[in-house]
Amino acid sequence: MRWQLPRSLLEWRGLAINPGFNPPSRPFTFPAVRPIPAIIFALLSFSCSARAQQPVPSTPPAGTPAGAPPTLPVPTEALVGQNVALMPLTLIAADPALAADTVYAPYRDRRAALIWADSLIGDAFTGRAPEVRWVLPAELRKVARRSPGIVGDPDQMGQATLRSPKLREVHDPLRSSLRNLMAVVGGRAVMVPASIGFGRQADGRIQADLTLVVADTRSGKLLWRSIAKGSGANPREALDAALAAVLPLDAGGP
Repeated sequence: MRWQLPRSLLEWRGLAINPGFNPPSRPFTFPAVRPIPAIIFALLSFSCSARAQQPVPSTPPAGTPAGAPPTLPVPTEALVGQNVALMPLTLIAADPALAADTVYAPYRDRRAALIWADSLIGDAFTGRAPEVRWVLPAELRKVARRSPGIVGDPDQMGQATLRSPKLREVHDPLRSSLRNLMAVVGGRAVMVPASIGFGRQADGRIQADLTLVVADTRSGKLLWRSIAKGSGANPREALDAALAAVLPLDAGGP
């Protein structure tokens, strides 16, 4: 809507000097404000609220390392019903001392370890947050093969750079690659498992640190970030515990 304005400068003068001047009867209205897309507003609100309050859970999930700061849960409420690409993991690493231990032997082959981690992460997201339409790495690879020249290989986009806590937005060429991917998938947000690190705690248990990021592929903004920590007798138990911490089953409770 537009303002109802006087038709001439004389009418503007009449407003000031003519006591008998009758202003337009049509009320003034302000231009309509275009709403922020609901998913972005919800994610920004969730992120700001979480940073401001940082509630400490009374009973941390089993496997959470002692003294670890609370893990920010995945903002599933803001993603309900959306197509969200769950990007493949491209960075998995272990402390040198742990990497030399026999308990880590099954994961020394990088390619096999990435496939294993993608499987666990995909199962956790689809099983613990089914209200979101997660598009898993295997489907993203199919999309890339069906759209050569438009969508790049999702394993080669460089998404591990998003593990840096100083980043506030996605830079090119990664931003363009993610935008093209989601243009074909049909959606806007991507969930990026940016890295997994394994180490040994003082008590001998293994700790997993999983860095997760949600990015808006249109604006390039990073909307949410969390480092999920878990511990266990082996890397499998540690990663399972980290995923349980970031995907709590009671996330919708009071």
